[in-house]
Amino acid sequence: MARLRVAVRDALADLPADALVLAACSGGPDSLALADTLAFCAPRMGLRAGLVSVDHGLQEGSAARAAGVAAWARTVGFDPAEAVTVEVGEAGGPEGAARQARYAALDAAARRHGASAILLGHTRDDQAETVLLALVRGAGPRGIAGMRAVRGPYRRPLLGIARSDTHAACAERGLRPWADPHNSDPRYLRSALRPALDALVGVLGEDLVPNLARTAALVAADTDHLDALGAAALEECRTGHGAAADATARRETAGLDAKRLGALPDPVRRRALRAWVLESGVNGAELNHRHLDALDALVADWRGQGPTFLPGGIAVRRADGELTTERTIAGQPEGLSAAGLWIPGFPGCPKGPTIRDRRAAFGGAGGVQWGGRAGAGRPARSLRRPRARRPRFRSVPRGCDR
Repeated sequence: MARLRVAVRDALADLPADALVLAACSGGPDSLALADTLAFCAPRMGLRAGLVSVDHGLQEGSAARAAGVAAWARTVGFDPAEAVTVEVGEAGGPEGAARQARYAALDAAARRHGASAILLGHTRDDQAETVLLALVRGAGPRGIAGMRAVRGPYRRPLLGIARSDTHAACAERGLRPWADPHNSDPRYLRSALRPALDALVGVLGEDLVPNLARTAALVAADTDHLDALGAAALEECRTGHGAAADATARRETAGLDAKRLGALPDPVRRRALRAWVLESGVNGAELNHRHLDALDALVADWRGQGPTFLPGGIAVRRADGELTTERTIAGQPEGLSAAGLWIPGFPGCPKGPTIRDRRAAFGGAGGVQWGGRAGAGRPARSLRRPRARRPRFRSVPRGCDR
């Protein structure tokens, strides 16, 4: 119990007096132990403690469970203490969709109550699982760095605490945590990974959890340094186009100098590009390595290819040595007439290039051209636009016919 209290006190030491701290609590052993520890520490630090229990609506009785957690919280001094029901979509799979809905609810609760911080109950074991999942998926340093102890308003005091310690804390305090059946459901990747991690420990004869958590901390430090280099390089590569009265507007409208970008080391350049498109409104949760590969190719592998389409309705194009962004409507660039045809190329359609109508895109007459990266050794070439009485294309890139 003492370890948890020290960890929570350290995580909240920088907050001003009377600040409100929300605990996200499902009722499971990790988040319940965290909430109980916050209830002990907050008043002794001059802070206010609140609690939010999110009901995803995915299990029978989940609403009653969330309400029960909120009721318990009120008895130990949490104010506010509320249960929030969310609607889980389908984007990102069941785990990703539930996570997105949960964080949206927590963000809304923090705004509603004016909270300074939100505590999450992820432990060292969760961190090890995150790192292992990242390795299995072939993630880069950002994924292997795992979860951060502090990210915006979110804080994870228990990242250095073992899961066994939270279970022991619940037993010591007489708490009755909820056993989430999803944690043992092999349909969920993280749940399926846990037995495999235990098996590796048995084979190697060494506890991998602290080792993987240490790897995450080491990679996180390197990633932070490279991110800082990328941010500095981004400022140096901005063009003067779209200059505005204030710095914020200038950043939002300026393009990037492709030549300067090309002179940067690969890791720094990719981080500069990533930071730039996130500024432009790209959905960071859906941005993956394929998008970044295609974006980087506009600089490092420039062949006259067409724009790269990114999550969030953003397209990036290169023209006259400058990268610029534009918002799209239904996957098409703004200003493209109805006569234009865009079949998204890499990464949206990795098997083929981009097709576009020259007349629609450039305001002049013309046929159809291959504007994207040629696929499988296929050179860029031109196609004649079909006559009006036969409104179809004879050739459609393989894999883009949907």
